[in-house]
Amino acid sequence: MRVVLQRVSRAKVTVGDEITGEIGRGLLVLFGVAKGDSEAEADRLAEKIVNLRLFADAEGKMNLSLLDVGGELLVVSQFTLLGNAGRGRRPSYIRAAPPEKANAIYEYFVKACRQVCGRVETGVFQAMMDVELVNEGPVTLILDTDAA
Repeated sequence: MRVVLQRVSRAKVTVGDEITGEIGRGLLVLFGVAKGDSEAEADRLAEKIVNLRLFADAEGKMNLSLLDVGGELLVVSQFTLLGNAGRGRRPSYIRAAPPEKANAIYEYFVKACRQVCGRVETGVFQAMMDVELVNEGPVTLILDTDAA
């Protein structure tokens, strides 16, 4: 799995004219599933994300987690995170899991996040989405389960 985390003061996902997910202060999670990814990895990633110290304490240091600040999550599936543009001009998505597998892991990940975090909103799997965010900081982090 590969995720891009962005600390946000607000974020939302729109499909057509409908807002499908919207949060205030928290983390936007762009979520990509690779071939071979498992539910066990999704569990570890969910636990890591909600406990990462990405929010400022009273002294301005990033010492607080999403759980510490009562933040929210917006999880958006994004297979293009697995793209490889190393050769040619058209990215290859051969590392991305097939849609059925990716959706199952995505849904499992969202469920795992909901078990440990108060509010978790989502986009719509395989939909053309508009994602709006205000990146606070900016703070952006890339996590890859293959690199761990």
